[in-house]
Amino acid sequence: MGKIRKIYVAGPLCTEENRKFLEKIDKICKEFGFDTFLPHKDAGLYKELKDIDRISKRDVEELYICDAMIGVLNGICVGAGTAWEMGYAQALGKKVVGLKTDRKINESISDISAVIAGAVKIVESIDELKKELEQLKEVMD
Repeated sequence: MGKIRKIYVAGPLCTEENRKFLEKIDKICKEFGFDTFLPHKDAGLYKELKDIDRISKRDVEELYICDAMIGVLNGICVGAGTAWEMGYAQALGKKVVGLKTDRKINESISDISAVIAGAVKIVESIDELKKELEQLKEVMD
């Protein structure tokens, strides 16, 4: 794996609360010195059918540009977009970290998928995420 410079922050976008949580993760990444891609801020939100091409094109471009991804796994089940983005990043050989803060992983494996749980490192708190970012920063320096 090369130097980690830019992180793609993926997660559910359906509610203002979801988006605020992603913005918090984005801010933490920036505090560690990483550039970020935050889909709803950098590519925009879906409002009507014509937005799909623009958003999907930009998201896929960023998957190639970014060096790593943080995928928020909170909720009853992983969002389809988040799961797709995480799988695509994984297939590209990117470092992917899952963040599940609402329930313990062993209590919600059916919500996050055994494939995701087996393929990516999952942390269960902001503090654990910060430790992962510190390790990524060491790779960056």
